[in-house]
Amino acid sequence: MGLRDDIQADIAAAFDADLADAVRAFSASREVPGSVFDPTTGTYPSTTETYTGRGVFGGYSAQEVDGQHVLATDVKLTALQNELTDAPKIGDTLDGYRVINVGKDPASATWSIQLRRS
Repeated sequence: MGLRDDIQADIAAAFDADLADAVRAFSASREVPGSVFDPTTGTYPSTTETYTGRGVFGGYSAQEVDGQHVLATDVKLTALQNELTDAPKIGDTLDGYRVINVGKDPASATWSIQLRRS
């Protein structure tokens, strides 16, 4: 078992026990442009991809809020990478929020996702 697996196992255990009251399941979606032409409509119909996961929703500290890139009303979601069924992308919709920024820790164990009300 590598370092990343150890970190993910430890965080998953904390999600199940110590942080159980703060952890919330979520679902997200994104529109993907179609690649198959529909001759009836004359368009390339888009499809919707969805993914799920769970994580801890929190806020940003006063030092992180700059009023331009990070607003006081933005939400920070920390989610385990191995529990998401797809990687989050900027522009996705996640439980009524829009994904503004996506980052990961150096061990690639967790996602840090910046969310803003749509």
